[in-house]
Amino acid sequence: MHTLFLAPCGFGGGLNSISLGLIRALERAGLKVGFFKPIAQPFPNDQGRERSCLLVESTLSITSPEPVPLAQLERQLANGELDLLLEDVVSRYQQVAAGKDVVIVEGMVPTRESDYTARINALLAKSLDAEVILVAAQGDDELKQLAERIEIQAQMFGGAKDPKVLGTILNKVKSEDGVPAFVERIKAQLPLLGSDIFQLLGAVPFNAELNALRTCDIASALGARVLSAGEADQRRVQKIILAARTVPNMAHLLQPGVLVVTPGDRDDVILAACLASLNGVKLGGLLLTGDFGPDQRILDLCKAALDSGLPVMTVQTGSYETATNLNGLNRETPADDVERAAKVTDFIASHLQPELLHPRLSVPRSELRLSPPAFRYQLVKRAQDANKRIVLPEGNEPRTIRAAVICQERGIARCVLLAKPEEVQAVAREQGIVLPASLEILDPDAITERYVAPMCEMRKAKGLTPDDAREQLKDTVVLGTMMLALDEVDGLVSGAVHTTANTIRPALQLIKTAPGYSLVSSVFFMLLPDQVLVYGDCAVNPNPSASELAEIALQSAESAVALGVNPRVAMISYSTGSSGAGAEVEKVTEATRIAQERAPDLPIDGPLQYDAASVLSVGKQKAPNSKVAGQATVFIFPDLNTGNTTYKAVQRNANCLSVGPMLQGLAKPVNDLSRGALVDDIVFTIALTALQAANRTA
Repeated sequence: MHTLFLAPCGFGGGLNSISLGLIRALERAGLKVGFFKPIAQPFPNDQGRERSCLLVESTLSITSPEPVPLAQLERQLANGELDLLLEDVVSRYQQVAAGKDVVIVEGMVPTRESDYTARINALLAKSLDAEVILVAAQGDDELKQLAERIEIQAQMFGGAKDPKVLGTILNKVKSEDGVPAFVERIKAQLPLLGSDIFQLLGAVPFNAELNALRTCDIASALGARVLSAGEADQRRVQKIILAARTVPNMAHLLQPGVLVVTPGDRDDVILAACLASLNGVKLGGLLLTGDFGPDQRILDLCKAALDSGLPVMTVQTGSYETATNLNGLNRETPADDVERAAKVTDFIASHLQPELLHPRLSVPRSELRLSPPAFRYQLVKRAQDANKRIVLPEGNEPRTIRAAVICQERGIARCVLLAKPEEVQAVAREQGIVLPASLEILDPDAITERYVAPMCEMRKAKGLTPDDAREQLKDTVVLGTMMLALDEVDGLVSGAVHTTANTIRPALQLIKTAPGYSLVSSVFFMLLPDQVLVYGDCAVNPNPSASELAEIALQSAESAVALGVNPRVAMISYSTGSSGAGAEVEKVTEATRIAQERAPDLPIDGPLQYDAASVLSVGKQKAPNSKVAGQATVFIFPDLNTGNTTYKAVQRNANCLSVGPMLQGLAKPVNDLSRGALVDDIVFTIALTALQAANRTA
């Protein structure tokens, strides 16, 4: 499935019209096409559903989810909540993507009131892993300026040479010597245009007839009082004249489609317009300006003309101000103008070249790059579907309480706080947290005794006595681990105030490792700006042997699959291939061999330097025959020093969110938090744990 993001290159590009035409053109090519408008941008007089969505539905019978309201976007921008916004967008997108070959995504159009639309469009395209088509109209610019606008906009998406930037569509082309000549001139200004790298996907000539508003649209936009509606909802205004001349000098201007603008006391002009109408001239209408309306006797005299369909309306503004308002009218197709929308759709479709897209659209996208918002959306959605019970041993810790409340309210998991209820309530009052009635709080002292005997049975080989068990169970991490061991809960999350060792040791004693594995390791999910990578092991094993490193690689690949990341595993070293030597390189080489033997179908390669694993051009140069080099998604570091340093450097310097560490290799899900974890970190770790539990029982 492909996603095509339409991004405007300035004002007045007719973005929705291009959406309509492109959908029609792709449907004619036999593709199943969906439409998505991520952010609503209502015009001042719009009411109800978003205009773009209504036009696509009424014209092409394609329904689409409601866009994010503009007010919500601006509020979340102001509050620094872009992550939440993009998750919301991905959630809505998922509603339309199922079963489609292509989804057309209509970006935000720039306005004079906002300076953020280009930035938001770039983020939207990345979040949806979309291929980008730029939409441009010349307007009043010279061709050189138009070419520069296109190049500048392309830079927002990685540049015109970026594989994700497919090309441009030129709209509203005005050229005395025809569109082909215009195309040749613009190509001279932008040589890349029309190449295999950056395609000219269509050049749509300006058509004044298709740009004409109905008389009723103009009346609505001006707030005019309608004296006689006539055929205002059928007639279209092709031209506007300001009648300041005498009637003989303006009679030749009274033609079909003309809107006559004149002061309300110009009885001569009113009578002339009515005579023209009686003679069969279908004027666009008569717009009277000023604070005074026409004499009723004049209107009575003109009754036959009004009955024939001539629209007459009046505004309070004077002629000059009215002319200025008319000049500034938004000429986008109104939501209820189905006739115009249908004509625009067919006209634009006939001037596009969808065949240039066929080589791209006919190749299935075997792997979508999982963007951070898509990752977070899928993680939360699947956790909600799993409906797992997760125990939180640090039940009186403020961040943990807040995270538990969020998870409870969003249905991410059924959280169990291990703490005295009065302590939790005191923290909630202090922090201004409202505790849901459904949030479960268990007093450790009230439940400890029932776990003494089962714990002694589990550790009888170690000679554990009931008194020893009671002492150990005073540690809520041990108590929570016993609940997990007895399947009373589905997973455990700890570490906000406990060390990693405090979290893992009870799990190794009571839960044990999963079948086929001999050690516990960890991964972080690194949410980079445009994709999600998996780093392992960055938290548990200081210096794994070659066989242990191979096991970490296989565990990490399984974790990647479970969370929706297509695994291509790079075994990281300071050397690529056989370019270097030394004990550490040999360890990575041997670990790669062992992992390849145990999972022959898994794309795994090493040793690879980080840049050879992550940068396509470097990978092709240093390891040209590798199926992993330059496109790795799972990075396995040779030791804890390298892994922990790298994940923190990337997290801080790339300003990306890291989710984890997620522990792997245990028979049941236990996860450790960083002691500096934020509330969002805890929420996502709870969701990860729920998902691990769901995968274990699937």
